[in-house]
Amino acid sequence: MAVTVLVGAQFGDEGKGKIIDYLCDKQDLIVRFQGGDNAGHTVVNDYGTFKFHLVPSGIFNKDGECLIGTGTVVNLDVLAEEMKQVEDAGVSTDNLKISGRAHLLMPYHQELDALMESHGGIGTTKRGIGICYAFKMLRKNLRAEDLLDLDRAHDKMVNYLDVVNKMMVAYGGEAVTIEQVDAKLADWAEKFADRIVEPISYIHRYLDEDKNILFEGQLAAMKDIDQGIYPYVTSSCPSGAYAAVTGGFPAKKIDKVIGVAKAFSSAVGAGPFPTEDEDSPQLAIIRGDGTKDDDEFGVRTGRSRRLGWLDLPIIRYTNLVNGFDELALCKLDKLDFLESIKVCTGYKLDGKKLDYFPNTDDLERVEPIYEELPGWQTSTTDIRKIDDLPENAKNYIKFIEDQVGAPIHYVGVGPDHDSLAVR
Repeated sequence: MAVTVLVGAQFGDEGKGKIIDYLCDKQDLIVRFQGGDNAGHTVVNDYGTFKFHLVPSGIFNKDGECLIGTGTVVNLDVLAEEMKQVEDAGVSTDNLKISGRAHLLMPYHQELDALMESHGGIGTTKRGIGICYAFKMLRKNLRAEDLLDLDRAHDKMVNYLDVVNKMMVAYGGEAVTIEQVDAKLADWAEKFADRIVEPISYIHRYLDEDKNILFEGQLAAMKDIDQGIYPYVTSSCPSGAYAAVTGGFPAKKIDKVIGVAKAFSSAVGAGPFPTEDEDSPQLAIIRGDGTKDDDEFGVRTGRSRRLGWLDLPIIRYTNLVNGFDELALCKLDKLDFLESIKVCTGYKLDGKKLDYFPNTDDLERVEPIYEELPGWQTSTTDIRKIDDLPENAKNYIKFIEDQVGAPIHYVGVGPDHDSLAVR
């Protein structure tokens, strides 16, 4: 048995979907353990190109099962769209289950999100994720298990709607009727009731049978509600330990944590980004124009990502939070044309070099300390072993390993499933 947790090591959009797709063939269960449809994983394989927001990236493993876990918030309309995308490609979704304790993201969550953003927000995706998590803490949400008893769900919503509607009206929206909610729940119950499982016994059955389980995180520790760049964060905990919390098992059962990083840095939305370089012509080329699968545009938003040079203090920090046993370094091929590559190795604040990771306000003010490494100026896209990479590419990888303190076992050299150099 092996319990593996795979999480982002930067701001998200690191290429986690690619690594999960590569690893999933050896897994008996793949669990999406937090987040909603506000971010996405891109998977490119023989079936086509898929941009998943809720469906676990391991859906193509015909011999395993996928679970949308307890820590998620689920817009079942979005899930239906994603399942259709998979099914239209000729892939069965019979192996997809939903935790009965996952929270249902309702249409009014999304509407409230948009209304609140219009009054001054942080640049959310307006998918209702933060609102749904907020209502979770208010104890005013329905969970997937409520779809198994619609009378019970109705009674709960009669009580919840008073709070919902006061917020809706306060922000200039229209009140929601119980009839609207009942109709939505009835539709969802018909489509999804047979996929809902009791999650604790479900996951522990796999643990007891010594099966391989992969927990799939969304976004990254820099967007963690507790450990990230608050308030420019997501509304859940995309850090490795939360897989055990939301999965309902002891953290000591986690065997391996894999962090996924890009060979450069990117971010979407507001917040500090020390190595951002808006004027760099090299980074503009890396971004692309949005026509290729691996161009730097958000999977959910379609927004052009903010780009910068590799920021090692951030990966060192996310390693402190997660304890990476292995790293995957994606999109190395995007650097193939560069004569030299800038890497941030530390920060100065008010003229003094920092020996700790700063808070959000100070991170806005830090001055990056750069080293410049020689590029390799040759294509890496056909290479499948790390040892076969150009010497300067291997030196770049070794430099990162030494600075972060974690070994790199996977290197992405293109968007396709097989475009991976391994240790």
